[in-house]
Amino acid sequence: MAARQNRETSAREAPVSDSDFYVPDLCRVRAVFMLVVTSELLVLVLSIVQAQSHWIDWNYFGLLSLFVQWTVLTSAALICLLRRWLSGLNVPRATAVIVAIVLLDVLAFSLFADSVLNPRPGMEAWQGVAKKLLLALLITLMVLRYFYLQFQWQQQRESEMQARLTALQARIHPHFLFNSMNTIASLISVNPERAEDAVLDLSELFRASLRNGDRLIALADELDLCRRYLAIEKLRLEDRLTLDWHIEDGLDQQAIPPLTLQPLVENAIYHGIQPRPNGGTVKVEGYRKGPFVYLMVQNPRPAPDQGGHDGNRMALANIQSRLHALFGEPAVLKHSHQNDIYTVTLRLPWQKASGNANPG
Repeated sequence: MAARQNRETSAREAPVSDSDFYVPDLCRVRAVFMLVVTSELLVLVLSIVQAQSHWIDWNYFGLLSLFVQWTVLTSAALICLLRRWLSGLNVPRATAVIVAIVLLDVLAFSLFADSVLNPRPGMEAWQGVAKKLLLALLITLMVLRYFYLQFQWQQQRESEMQARLTALQARIHPHFLFNSMNTIASLISVNPERAEDAVLDLSELFRASLRNGDRLIALADELDLCRRYLAIEKLRLEDRLTLDWHIEDGLDQQAIPPLTLQPLVENAIYHGIQPRPNGGTVKVEGYRKGPFVYLMVQNPRPAPDQGGHDGNRMALANIQSRLHALFGEPAVLKHSHQNDIYTVTLRLPWQKASGNANPG
């Protein structure tokens, strides 16, 4: 019991890194814009409540808006400057420091505004300041609570994404392994060099299936994995499988989640080539257009009696959820049928991979 309590206490008091800080980066224009808009909506509500004979007291709205925007912007600037230091504190201490920054900022502007715009007797002035401080405390705590819940939700999404990736990495089909081993065994006596190459390709596939530390890798690495997989399948399917590669130059360092294209190529084999007696062509195409990179995998559409694309739908749903978790709305995955050709198209924002990249 004591050990468990110690672990829980350590988890609560453990410092968080800058990338794991629950308060969003207030140095970004979008975050500041959202704060300004939200605070203006609050000012509008207070002005409507304050008005006696009209819908809104515009004089009160103007003065309160000036006061609120000054305090919001200066507090955001201070939190932005102290973000790296704040991220080294645990959540309760960081919260306490942020609340203290906001209250001191509100106190300073309240004293200045009261002394310049609306000087009042001592006790009455301090009552007004106390009301502003209490209101600022409540609003700040609500905003920080919202940030914390958003942060927890994002952490949960990332955990689910990692779980999906782990499941995807463990999904090498047993029949693919058996077919590969049988192919390698048949080549040992006939063509030992090709058998050795197939063993190396198979080992790289298993290495990729066991790698779970990289959220984003270079497109060149993913394409290499696809080529190794297709090289093994080419040994098994021989002339029934034709490969068509069209990858535009300059895309080698495009960031892509691991095991994104390889499952699509695998589905192209199992649902488009293997069921057909005459086989067909798997086409992999990649090009850049503006701020986006487009990747396409095409294969013949199987005959109606071959059961459709249930496996494809599972892979698409898995990959799409991972793309949205990593890139957000700019990442798009769609599939289509045209002229008996099944096409999966992937759109990624142009971004270079750099080690263990993490967008956002």
